[in-house]
Amino acid sequence: MRRLPVPDPGLPDARSATRFLSWLVRRSRMTIIAAVALAAAWMGFQSLVPAMVGRAIDAAAEERGRALLGWGLVLLAVGVVQALTGISRHRLQTVNWLAAAFRTVQVTVRQANRLGSSLPRRLEAGEVVAIGTSDITHIGGAVDVASRGTGALLAVGTVTVLLLHTSVPLGMVVLIGVPALMAVVGGLIKPLHARQQLYREQQGRLTGQAADLVTGLRVLRGVGGETTMVARYRAQSQALRAAGVRTATVESLLEAAQVLLPGTFLVLVTWLGARFAAEERITVGQLVSFYAYAAFLVAPLRQLTDSLDKLTRGHVSARRVVKMLKLARNLPDAPVAIPPPGEELADPESGVRVLPGRLTAIVAEDQADAARIADRLGRYADGATLGRVPLGALPLPVVRERILVAENEARLFSGQLRADLDPYRSGRLPAALEAAVAQDIVDSLPRGLDSVVAERGRTFSGGQQQRLRLARALVADPEILILVEPTNAVDAHTEARIAERLRAVRAGRTTVICTSSPLVLGHADRVLYLEQGRVVAAGTHHELLKSEPRYARAVLREEQP
Repeated sequence: MRRLPVPDPGLPDARSATRFLSWLVRRSRMTIIAAVALAAAWMGFQSLVPAMVGRAIDAAAEERGRALLGWGLVLLAVGVVQALTGISRHRLQTVNWLAAAFRTVQVTVRQANRLGSSLPRRLEAGEVVAIGTSDITHIGGAVDVASRGTGALLAVGTVTVLLLHTSVPLGMVVLIGVPALMAVVGGLIKPLHARQQLYREQQGRLTGQAADLVTGLRVLRGVGGETTMVARYRAQSQALRAAGVRTATVESLLEAAQVLLPGTFLVLVTWLGARFAAEERITVGQLVSFYAYAAFLVAPLRQLTDSLDKLTRGHVSARRVVKMLKLARNLPDAPVAIPPPGEELADPESGVRVLPGRLTAIVAEDQADAARIADRLGRYADGATLGRVPLGALPLPVVRERILVAENEARLFSGQLRADLDPYRSGRLPAALEAAVAQDIVDSLPRGLDSVVAERGRTFSGGQQQRLRLARALVADPEILILVEPTNAVDAHTEARIAERLRAVRAGRTTVICTSSPLVLGHADRVLYLEQGRVVAAGTHHELLKSEPRYARAVLREEQP
């Protein structure tokens, strides 16, 4: 028995967007602390440059050569330190951005794996896709602004202290003006938050519809519904565009405020400084410093307003991630004694009993009944038992390790074919390809197993995809393998070879096949025939052909009398 998967301890207990963002910060706390320290040093030294320039000018005006040389050397040293800290800060800032973005991808993928088959019923595909495309960008930006925002606050505080030391009125202008500016910008955040949330929801729905259109385009063309669906998509796309314009209106106001308000504020500081210099209340060097401060403050003030914007966007995106993380499985785990290998798998609702180590075939009057039984036997729906223990009471990792359901809705993933069929390099791939009669498919590829599979395996025919999916299921080699119509897309000659080889490769293992193909049924140890979802006859294929006319009509495709 292979090692059972261990639950990932890194999945956050995210009950709110704020908690989730806090969890991301804690996971990268060392690099974030380092980035904050470097940002503080970077902006702190930068905020001292105007004061040093003013001192150097005053020294030159007073013809103090040694003082001028000293201030020049200090400015050179500060410039070097500022360059080094700025480069290091930017590097760590990028690390924090990427860490938050890709850690979000990790937890959402783990949650998708944990939810399993219940995910499509609980969340639209567009919502999941949007998390991995747009939301991770905003979440990474929200974590990233921690360092820049802290540095900007330190810079504004340093400038305020220096201005208060030089001129109390100028210092008070900065001390009062900055909070007032942030309050005005903050007033635009709430309507922006609401409109971004609405736009995000509509974007997720439209993305899901686009995915459905691409998947079902061939069917739509076949039934003539292409025009109707395109018109519906166009209408929803226009609605999304209108929502985007409304969101952009508030964003444009925010962007304008980020330029206009700091600009107005700095004009006021410059005007007051010029008046004080004309009145000889400050020196020429101090006047130059005020001009430099006026130019310098543009960057930290813009950083502060930009931080509010990024935090808002990140909070909206984090709410979508938290919504997904809060989803619970339809069949939660409960503590119970795990049955040993070799126990009987049964579905009491239909009367299906799967004998251990045997190849059992299920034939249903209505194929949908067989599919529902396969769902119950694989714990995609409740009702089946393993050794008298309900499957719903067993831990899901145990069930997935011991029971594998392979159906035609399964897909081939894009990427290297070898990694798709045998991701753990088990060494069972050659035998599986031989049993699934799929070696010829591999041989026809330019690079064999190293060839890259296109999205959903669309370059393969339906029969080729079916054989490759069967090979992948055989590589997994589970204790119990449940196959739903594994050969209905291949020709009769290939189907006969698969049926013969499948019995050999699964010898001594429990296998269930839901099929009505006589070529496959002839190799089964036991065949169960169902009507209206209940077992009405059991035996070998040849026994049932002789004793059960209803079974013969079902598998030989005979018309009802």
